[in-house]
Amino acid sequence: MKLRFAAALLVFAMSSSMAADLPAASRAEIDALLNRLGSSGCQFNRNGSWYNSTEAKAHLTSKLNYLIDKKKVDGAEQFIALAGSSSSMSGKEYLVKCGTAQPVPSSAWLKAELQTIRARQALAK
Repeated sequence: MKLRFAAALLVFAMSSSMAADLPAASRAEIDALLNRLGSSGCQFNRNGSWYNSTEAKAHLTSKLNYLIDKKKVDGAEQFIALAGSSSSMSGKEYLVKCGTAQPVPSSAWLKAELQTIRARQALAK
């Protein structure tokens, strides 16, 4: 039991230190973006297969954590360009399909959502 607690604490400390490498404002924007994707109900196409929004959020979160660990991302636009636009394995563009609408490139969908997030933040100030 103590070993499991220590392991969980270590994982938490590591993930907290990784997040600290990303400016807090950028992390908040990216988290908001990922949350919007995860709760959107849209489908996400990756390498020719469609995934639900929860799976899409998990995949992009994993890519974000990798980029943070490698110190390759410092803002939302960079996150979209490096993680949210295409597969790093195949190079294929990601697509987002909401409801009966035609699929759109994920980069366009994520940028539009980021604009909405920023507009709402500006109104709240």
